[in-house]
Amino acid sequence: MIEDVRRALRSVVMITVTPFAEDGQVDEPAYREVLARALDAGVPVVTPNGNTSEFYSLDAQECARALELTVREAHGRALVIAGVGHEVRAAARAAVAAAQAGADGVMVHQPVHPFLSAQGWVDYHRAIAEAAPDLPLVCYLRSPHVPVSALARLAEVAPNFVGVKYAVPDPLALGEAVSAIGTERLTWVCGLAESWAPFFWAAGARGFTSGLANVLPELSLRLWRLLEAGESARAMELWHRLKPFEDLRAVRGSADNVSVVKEALAQLGLCRRAVRPPISELDEPGRQRVAGVLGAVTAAAAR
Repeated sequence: MIEDVRRALRSVVMITVTPFAEDGQVDEPAYREVLARALDAGVPVVTPNGNTSEFYSLDAQECARALELTVREAHGRALVIAGVGHEVRAAARAAVAAAQAGADGVMVHQPVHPFLSAQGWVDYHRAIAEAAPDLPLVCYLRSPHVPVSALARLAEVAPNFVGVKYAVPDPLALGEAVSAIGTERLTWVCGLAESWAPFFWAAGARGFTSGLANVLPELSLRLWRLLEAGESARAMELWHRLKPFEDLRAVRGSADNVSVVKEALAQLGLCRRAVRPPISELDEPGRQRVAGVLGAVTAAAAR
């Protein structure tokens, strides 16, 4: 399984959205519809309970149910890498539960503790890895203050540590990490979606995570295939078409990251635009901007 996950991460990893019904509960039919649409398009890896899933707005039961739905829908079609996090004991329990639920691996959210040391980062991930030793583990690296030495140390002490979702907007630092640790021991995944994928590709990241894949999965897959084929000019042409959508997600410190994706899905009739605090729905001008960008990107999908 470890090698299967390591290979599969060299592609598009869709982070699922979590639709909400009018009563505020998870809209399970909409969840399945959005997911099935992406699977039909060929998305090979899905991550429930990631940041695009509004992980920090879901309770433990909702996370467990999202994973259950994902495993059931993706069975035989895609690998499932479940998001886990919060305090270390809860994260370890969630990893064990993910293994029991049939997940193919876990993606560990970066600890949100305000005081983070390199050794503490290693200890946190090691505890989760040891709780579910047969389950492949991917770390979600968002802090530039976690050194390469911490990644190397975790690779030494946790055999099931297979990959890094690298979400620090610094291709040079990524290149140094890849050079120091290599691509055989770990798979490197661009954790900043399509916007950074071509630039992280040059540094050694052979896959990328995507929220856009919930909306237009065929375009995310097309970008990856062009990068994989070495067709950099065509990849950059497509990147220019996708970038306005990702730019909308990135404004105001990514405050609208999830809201833009859900707004696009709402305009496609796939789920409600509802989100949970501390994020909020887009205002009317924001909705109009999404409509304009979505129209242009949809036109690109038809070409």
